[in-house]
Amino acid sequence: MKTRLLTLSLYLTTAIRVIAGDCYSVLSGDTLKMGNSRIERVFLWNNGHLITTRVTDKLSGKVLITDGRTPDFTVNRAEPTDGKITVAHVESDGIRPDRLVTTVTYRLGDLDVERTYRLYDNVPAIAVDTRLRGALSGVADKEVSEADRSNIEHAEDMKVKPVTAVLDRLSLNGQHWHGRAVEFRDITDWNNNLVDTRDFISYRKTNHRGNILTVTDGADEGGFVFIKEAPCSGVQLAYKNADFISDFGTFMVTGLGVDEKDVTPDKWTQTYGSVLCTFGTDELSALRALRDYQKQCRILNPQRDEMVMMNTWGDRSQDAKVNESFCLAELEKAARLGITLFQIDDGWQAGKSPNSASKGGSFKDIYANASYWTPDPLKYPHGLSPIVKRGHELGIEIGLWFNPSVQNDFEDWEKDAATIVGLWRDYGIKMFKIDGLTVNTKTGEENLRRLFDRVLSETNNEVMFNLDATASRRGGYHFFNEYGNIFLENRYTDWGNYYPYWTLRNLWMLSRYVPAERLQIEFLNKWRNVDKYKGDVFSPANYDFNYIFAVTMAGQPLAWMEASNLPEEAFDLKPLVDAYRTVQHDFHRGTILPVGDEPSGRSWTGFQSLTSDNEGYLLVYREDNPRNEAEISTWFSIGDTVKLSPVIGNGNEQCLRAGEGGRIKLTIDKPNDFVLYKYSVAK
Repeated sequence: MKTRLLTLSLYLTTAIRVIAGDCYSVLSGDTLKMGNSRIERVFLWNNGHLITTRVTDKLSGKVLITDGRTPDFTVNRAEPTDGKITVAHVESDGIRPDRLVTTVTYRLGDLDVERTYRLYDNVPAIAVDTRLRGALSGVADKEVSEADRSNIEHAEDMKVKPVTAVLDRLSLNGQHWHGRAVEFRDITDWNNNLVDTRDFISYRKTNHRGNILTVTDGADEGGFVFIKEAPCSGVQLAYKNADFISDFGTFMVTGLGVDEKDVTPDKWTQTYGSVLCTFGTDELSALRALRDYQKQCRILNPQRDEMVMMNTWGDRSQDAKVNESFCLAELEKAARLGITLFQIDDGWQAGKSPNSASKGGSFKDIYANASYWTPDPLKYPHGLSPIVKRGHELGIEIGLWFNPSVQNDFEDWEKDAATIVGLWRDYGIKMFKIDGLTVNTKTGEENLRRLFDRVLSETNNEVMFNLDATASRRGGYHFFNEYGNIFLENRYTDWGNYYPYWTLRNLWMLSRYVPAERLQIEFLNKWRNVDKYKGDVFSPANYDFNYIFAVTMAGQPLAWMEASNLPEEAFDLKPLVDAYRTVQHDFHRGTILPVGDEPSGRSWTGFQSLTSDNEGYLLVYREDNPRNEAEISTWFSIGDTVKLSPVIGNGNEQCLRAGEGGRIKLTIDKPNDFVLYKYSVAK
């Protein structure tokens, strides 16, 4: 990674102009401009304590004018001093793309503030990361309860307590701002409804929960999106029950993720992050702006990030079966399914976790047992080498489950990192499922990030992490995104809680706001535990195995099963998997958004991948719906002539004209069937 750096201590007479790619950062007098070909944000310098005065969406020409009075970042009322600026062009390290980074530092009384702004070529977004050092006070004050607010009879009654901690803000003119706050849930062992939206017209001061806030100008077109780069609202650190605050035309990102005890004079402490995206017209432009930024968090490398994984834990044998002979036999059958990565879950190691089929395991003080993370000598007398060797012969990479030592805020992170790096060096293992996390403190979060960063640094960024989102306080969908993909959910036919349409619905709901290609989506052995679903019309046994696999294709497919338990007919899946692999990356490189109706088991539904303005993919499912023909809503524009060419599934080449809402009429002859089309559009 190469960095070109320019540092200046700024006074009003100093000028700076740095351009990299189509990004720029320009200071002239007391005005700082940052932008690229898609967005520009203009600030008053204010001795480093920046105040936004204007934001422009360059494609549409939409300009947002602020009141220019209040600093974007607020934690106290001290006057800013000692403002400095650093501008750097940072070249890609293979995980993150090239970017222009502008870092502003200043003091607010006893508190040092560092605000780092990130810009990417041709992306309508400016991200800001904040670090603090010194003494922080005032952020623990309680917000006024709704129930304690009195009637408004005089102007004085409308005065509200100033917000004590704001990560970013825009204070705009106008009375007609329409907002949508989107809240997410992980902890998917307990949650099966993962997205909540709340639409509102901005009025008096109101708190909103969520990681995404979209604001549209009701008197004109366009608006902006705030992203809060933090875990899901319900598990954030130092949380005060709000992520965004609206107050007429003022919109704020709040909730630092730190409190007074986390910020000390001897080190920098990072808060949660904030991103501003602009859009110029409709919902599609807002969602594409959001996705344009999200795709910068981690480069989607087809050799590293695209996969069809198998993990045998889904058949509930836990660690009772895993050993050398079992894994070798599984690999042979995995190859017959088209699997590209075989992941050995908990049980490969000599140490025992609490999830073991045998009793007495623990996640604490792992390194009291020096052999904890060595392959179990009874199960794997030759280590993992025979497994890795046979996997490579079959074209299958090997991955492992790993649980960092949890005691004292992951204080053993260096040992954990050394263990993972050792497994990479010894066996070439590049994928590690990270499980068992509970991030209760800022120290724990920092140590976990140190662990991930150390591993990436020492493995040339070859290792990626599969971050489990099924329980406890973890990263969610908008945090730790640079480290890998998300293991979304555990579902089991043994417990009767796996339904293909539930899985499809969770992926469909998330895909509007989260890159689907970063979500690992399971499909199970439909022939197991048929008795647990007796009389249930949505029993997995009622679906074709090809369809069950197809449900996962917008994400990263996960065969959550033991291949040895599959009947012979299951291996007829391979031609579909092979065909999918030929288009998997092209499909995933687009902006994937939901189409049709919400999956219910009875809907016409699916996904559209917009790979360019006039090309992409359309993946359509006819669930158990009585109609063999239906009009579905898409992201095409009214009047578009759409040519559809089937890639996989059951469909015919055709040319259609999109109606209002992008609606097109499609035919699928059988219920619980699908088709993936490649499309082109003539305007």
